[in-house]
Amino acid sequence: MSEYATVQKSALKIKGVGDISAGKKKKKKNKESKHRMEQVVTSQNDDEEVKTKKVYLDKRTPAQIAFDKMQEKRQMERILNKASKTHKHRVEDFNRHLDNLTEHYDIPKVSWTK
Repeated sequence: MSEYATVQKSALKIKGVGDISAGKKKKKKNKESKHRMEQVVTSQNDDEEVKTKKVYLDKRTPAQIAFDKMQEKRQMERILNKASKTHKHRVEDFNRHLDNLTEHYDIPKVSWTK
């Protein structure tokens, strides 16, 4: 019995439950609403400034511009290529492709006497 003399016999204490953290803290709504109103007012002022300033400076190099144009062109070609085929044609092409493949999963013949 002396081995069990130092054992605590109380309930387990779980983090987040107890006197210190009785619940979630509520946020103050007054400060948030004032802050939101200030943001709305500043965003309206920013919108007016943006309308007056419609200057956009493109800081990309000519190579970057050409790269972006080619990317868009290739993407449009891919989209048009995929849109041109029906499901039936895609299935037929896929079946033809499978017929041309070697049968990879065939079990090779193994013999002790070659």
